Amino acid sequence: MEIILLESIDRLGGLGDLVNVRPGFARNYLLPMGKAKLATPENIAEIETHRAELEKQEATVLAAAKARAKQLEGLEVSIAAKSGGEGKLFGSITNANITDAINEKGIEVEKSEIRMPEGPIRLAGDYEIDLHLHTEVNATIKLTVIGEED
Repeated sequence: MEIILLESIDRLGGLGDLVNVRPGFARNYLLPMGKAKLATPENIAEIETHRAELEKQEATVLAAAKARAKQLEGLEVSIAAKSGGEGKLFGSITNANITDAINEKGIEVEKSEIRMPEGPIRLAGDYEIDLHLHTEVNATIKLTVIGEED
């Protein structure tokens, strides 16, 4: 299915690009979320006329992401969790826990922006957590998981 992107999307394309995607991805995610339009001649003409406005919106979103990245860079967050004798946690630290800890510091982040390729954290210690704020903007924070023994 051929669509026109209304914003930059990772591993897919940039604003105004014509791309082919699977019908389910377009129908269930891109179109309902307002991230794309079907590639009809009318929609292509409409995008070309509004391209400057869309690029301006994209630039403001990028600037906001860069500002948030500056706030997050070098941020240190601590999370306390119950653990056993060797630092193994009873449970795990997920991106939801990290999101809550960062939001308590006064910086707004979404759960989907936190990248944890190794999965949830199950041991106490220090970790580097990557945040993907925009297709072009990433930030790294330092997370300390403190194990509290009973």
